[in-house]
Amino acid sequence: MNCDKCGEEAVMHAAYSGLHLCQEHLVRSVDKRVRRRIREDGLVPDDATPDDPTTWVIGLSGGKDSVVLTKILDDTFAKDPRIEMIALSIHEGIEGYRDESLDACEELTADLDIRHEVVTYEDEFDLQMDNVVEKDPENMAPCAYCGVFRRDVLSRYAEEYDADLMLTGHNLDDEAETALMNFLEGNVEQMAKHFDASLGPLDERTDQDHHVPRAKPLRDVPEKEVALYAHLEDLPAHITECPHAEEAFRGEIQELMLGLEDDHPGTRHSIMAGYEEMAALAAEAYGGDDEKFGECDSCGARTARDICRKCALVEAVDAV
Repeated sequence: MNCDKCGEEAVMHAAYSGLHLCQEHLVRSVDKRVRRRIREDGLVPDDATPDDPTTWVIGLSGGKDSVVLTKILDDTFAKDPRIEMIALSIHEGIEGYRDESLDACEELTADLDIRHEVVTYEDEFDLQMDNVVEKDPENMAPCAYCGVFRRDVLSRYAEEYDADLMLTGHNLDDEAETALMNFLEGNVEQMAKHFDASLGPLDERTDQDHHVPRAKPLRDVPEKEVALYAHLEDLPAHITECPHAEEAFRGEIQELMLGLEDDHPGTRHSIMAGYEEMAALAAEAYGGDDEKFGECDSCGARTARDICRKCALVEAVDAV
């Protein structure tokens, strides 16, 4: 099959659009969607200047999504003096897994000449995920613990580096799965939090005063296209699933989504289009309420509890 743009040999067929694309036009297409999302979400502030640049922290895990995001951001902004970029990687303490992905991070950031910082759960919480999984004091999936710890580390270090924005490599599949999970759980307040945390254009979010805002420039690009981009561009991505990955509900949603997309191409795009509108309305209803938030008695983080979720989990692990 030939590329619909130039007649060269196609490397993929996008069923949702009907297009066959060659390597060059696939790469162009992904680049274009990411840059459009950056514009539409207003990620580059109008008042950023070479003398007063905006600082972006990129969550770089070494997987395909974060590697592709970092490459595109570097291609787009490396020579823009209004933007300063820092890649932040986290070592969770997972034997035989994270070391290899950190090698990919180091190779990429060296090639692109991007500042690269690495932090560890061992240094931050005096624990490793391998031990957390073994103890499991809350009887939860490993991803539930790790997600809390990871968000805490990303947020704290974004603040430490005086970042204006935190960027992560969530793709279209990731976001459509989260959207469907929130909807099926009837969790309207979580939809509001999702919008304010990372979906809405920066100037439309209702709660930005107490944390570094996040953005997901890859969220219009399907996972398979991200993986193909990484392969075609020969990027040093570590494409191996975490050995502790275990999210039963998300796994079921993922299988459902894949089936729907096969039978009805474009389902993921439709879900996100409608979900973002609903999430924006939910944010108007639930967002901006600071009265229920205080500071964690243990670490000082913003929380609606006496002890934040991260500190509670660390205490639970230590108690076993």
